[in-house]
Amino acid sequence: MAIQDVLVIGSGIAGLSYALKIAIRNPDAKITIVTKANKDETNTKYAQGGVAVVSDFEKDSFEKHIEDTLRAGDGLCKLEAVEVVVKEAPERINEIINWGVRFDKNNEGIYDLGREGGHTENRIVHHKDVTGWEIERAMLEAIKEYPNIQVFTHHFVVDLITEHHLNRDIAQKTTCFGAYILDLNTDKVEQHLAKVTLLATGGVGHVYKNTTNPIIATGDGIGLARRAKATVSGMQFIQFHPTAFYSEFDGQLFLISEAVRGFGAKLRTKDGELFMHKYDEREELASRDIVARAIDNEMKLSGDDYVYIDCRHLEKEKFLEHFPNIYEKCKSEGYDMFTELVPVVPASHYLCGGIDVDLEGKTSIENLFAVGECSNTGLHGANRLASNSLLEAMVFGHRAALKTVDLLNDNEFSIYNFEFPEWNEEGMKVQEELVLISYLRKQLQAMMSELVGIVRSDNRLQIAQNRINEIEKMVKEIYYFTIVSPKILELRNLVDVAHLIIEQSINQKENRGTFYNKDFN
Repeated sequence: MAIQDVLVIGSGIAGLSYALKIAIRNPDAKITIVTKANKDETNTKYAQGGVAVVSDFEKDSFEKHIEDTLRAGDGLCKLEAVEVVVKEAPERINEIINWGVRFDKNNEGIYDLGREGGHTENRIVHHKDVTGWEIERAMLEAIKEYPNIQVFTHHFVVDLITEHHLNRDIAQKTTCFGAYILDLNTDKVEQHLAKVTLLATGGVGHVYKNTTNPIIATGDGIGLARRAKATVSGMQFIQFHPTAFYSEFDGQLFLISEAVRGFGAKLRTKDGELFMHKYDEREELASRDIVARAIDNEMKLSGDDYVYIDCRHLEKEKFLEHFPNIYEKCKSEGYDMFTELVPVVPASHYLCGGIDVDLEGKTSIENLFAVGECSNTGLHGANRLASNSLLEAMVFGHRAALKTVDLLNDNEFSIYNFEFPEWNEEGMKVQEELVLISYLRKQLQAMMSELVGIVRSDNRLQIAQNRINEIEKMVKEIYYFTIVSPKILELRNLVDVAHLIIEQSINQKENRGTFYNKDFN
């Protein structure tokens, strides 16, 4: 058994900024960060574009950023959340700069502001085309200065600990007391008790066959929250990135940043024809949902597996200055972006909904917070505006940390008042053949991609609901009789995610943002 003041599940920008803020304000607080992979393997690491923040107040304004966010969210954003994030952005950006994050500057020493789809002004601060990697690097360096922060890698959370694990009812409201965590180094499940727990587990990309997300993005926080009975909403709003590098193989696809289109790249069919003008007056600078549906429609009309992104007309020197890694990746795949068209396809990219939280990051469960992509703050509504996600994680990480410090100073609540059962492998369990778990995972991903993708229908969703019920039943049985392992835990979480996406898609009765049901037209 391990006891800490704060348990942070996830080591991306949300978890790290939250832990840092608490450590700075409460040096005596014992903070534990757990991550199921290496500490830098997070969704944050793969964020290319940058962070949206108003910094040029002569050309830009908070009001413009708010309007762009609300427009992208298609009427479903929470205005208060949008205002909080946009107006607190400059202060949060200055903090991470002080922690060592290096954003690109122009020859005048002013931040080089990029522009992406849905934005009416240039306001994206960035570090070349690896902004997330740079932020992750700086923040991992920053936490080394705080001995009260411990990071445990290769630790997989099995379930949250709530009063349901006690033999008596201790409260009308559900409370979180930590988590049961599988130490992958010892293959033992340990009890980690905490006064406050944060879910900062990132996205759900691998519920689909193709995604821009790293392999770790299996919706673990959403699964934990659903099983603990936290409220989760907006799961029907899955953002598909329009331009992932096409591959014949399923899994993580390399992202060709939206900033490339902001830089002037054009989209063409396999026949070389421009097509975005048919779908939106903003053409390639339309919001992601519109561009993704346009590409999806062109592929369906032609029967092609991909469209092309055209960078041949762009200024080479400036392009390489902004997007060196994207260029090198395409070159390694056999495509010179300045002489050839590059094949791209939409891929699952970002969850706009998630675990419901208030303006302090608190969930519906006492002493449980959620920050980052796994949370639903109301900022994104039906569709996330490009480069608002890293910003959201910083702003709500800060707000959640302030509230957590207050909770830690409240001596009325103590985890020492309760006796929680140690993890117990009920009955005789065996090591299930991994081929069965892999088979069900592929079945789940194929079903979600084909029936609950960019364009949905009533019939497809009904078939998907019947199928997910069958898969969920099989996975529960396998989980009960199988020795706990990362593969079965990830599959279990993916099933929870898929169940919520399908259920909330069926309940969605109008097309908004990223959600599109062809039967509604």
